[in-house]
This record gives sequence, structure tokens and C-alpha cells, in this order.
Amino acid sequence: MPSLISRVIPRRFRASVVEIPVVRLSGAIMTGNSPLRQNLSLEGIAVQLEKAFDNKHSPAVALSINSPGGSPVQSRLIYKRIRDLAEEKNKKVHVFVEDVAASGGYMIAIAGDEIIADPSSILGSIGVVSASFGFTELIKKIGVERRVHTAGKNKATMDPFQPEKASDVEHIKALQLEIHQTFIDMVKERRGSKLQDNDDLFTGQFWTGITALQLGLIDGLDDMRSHLRKLYGEKTKLNLIQPSRGLLGRKSTGGISHAQMLGAAGDSLMNVLEEKALWSRYGL
Repeated sequence: MPSLISRVIPRRFRASVVEIPVVRLSGAIMTGNSPLRQNLSLEGIAVQLEKAFDNKHSPAVALSINSPGGSPVQSRLIYKRIRDLAEEKNKKVHVFVEDVAASGGYMIAIAGDEIIADPSSILGSIGVVSASFGFTELIKKIGVERRVHTAGKNKATMDPFQPEKASDVEHIKALQLEIHQTFIDMVKERRGSKLQDNDDLFTGQFWTGITALQLGLIDGLDDMRSHLRKLYGEKTKLNLIQPSRGLLGRKSTGGISHAQMLGAAGDSLMNVLEEKALWSRYGL
């Protein structure tokens, strides 16, 4: 039986060659791009999204998502830009999950009119996490004295070189609860009655595509090419929208100095470690 979406596709699109623009949203969601590394952020993906939705001859846009999450702000900004463009250009949005669409990655996924995943994809993790390190014992061992002077008693909140304060932790947890509720409200708004009543749904737990389908987090199990051909016909053509990149993945705006390269190397190392920590939560 054809899906609801296929029923509203004009016959002229199903009877001839249909081009579907495809945008890949891959990587940890964070700002702070460098010449050596490109993260997933609204700034980095905005041009591709605009180009994809500007295709006047296409009835839809396909998004391929592979992200373990990251910044809740960037996640919501990307989600909102997708929905704004979809409504402005009157396009359907088909989301396809690769390895992971978790946390912020799933927040972006719900921008789709439908979400399709692989049976082994990891989805969910509808929660908020903050992580850092404490170095108080380390600086004692190496004989370093930490000196902090502030105007405002809360300006040094969660300083990793000072003992953790219960009041700081309480404040951070309060912020997390607000962000978490925003995420929950978005999922309920977009998935609605499809969601199953499950106590673990909003606890930060994550599942494979098979269970995610049962929980109502996604709409089906398939791959992009096969699914879009079922909807739009065997002549459907996928058009990957590529970013404009120059040397080492940087936007082509000029050369890179040695100082920039050295600074970028340090930034990229921290980004790699942070991104690795995000992926490792899901066994990847």
C-alpha cells in the first residue's frame, strides 16, 4: 500500500524523471570550525540547505544524517532552518539515518516529514549531558597555585582547577532540565501520536532502528535510494549537494598561514577528542 506521502505527490512527478537534492549532515554538532576540521553547524550547512530547497523542479529534499549530537543550540538552529525552508518552498523533507542520529542528531532528524533508518542505526538519546574534567589534585602534585579574581561571585562557575561546588552543580542541572524539556516538547510536537507510551523514551536511552520504529521515533526501515524510488518512481535521480571547500576542507577564501595551521592543529586535536567522546557513547 502506498504511503501517505506518496499519495500527495503529483502524478507528473511519479511518471517521469524526478530529481531529489540530497544534503549530508554528518559529524559532531558544534561551532568552532578550523582549516583542518569541519564540524556540523548552521553556518557550515546553511548554503547547502538553501541550494537544495531552491530546486524548483523537485518535490522534496532528502537529508542523510549521521551525528552523535553535540550543541543543543546548533541542533535546534539547523532543525529550524530546515523547517522554515520546507514551509517557504513547499517541499517534503525525507530524513535518512546512517549509523547514528542521537541527541542533537535526532533533534535535527525530527525536522523531516518522515524518518527512515537502517535496522542497525542508533537513534534516540533524548536528553542533555555536560562533561568536563577536574584538575585540582593534579595541580597540587605539580606545585601549581590557581589564582582567580572575579567581579561577581558566580563568574568562576565550574572552574576545572578548583574544587566542585554543590551550588554550581545544582545550577547546571537546572539549566539541563530546561534544555531537556525544550527537546521533549519538540519531539512530541513533531512525532505526535506516533510515539508509544514508554517510560524510557525521554531518559536519554537509545535504541536500534528496529526498536525505534516500534517506539514511534521513526517511520520505516529502508535505504535512501530504494525508498525514494518507491515514492517517486524508478527514474528518480539523487543529486548530492556538495559544499564548496578548498584546501584541507576549508572554504575557499584564501591561503592559510603557518600560524593559522599551528593554531588549527591544536583546536582540531581538542575537537577530535570531544567528537570521539560523543561517538563512543554509542559504541562507535
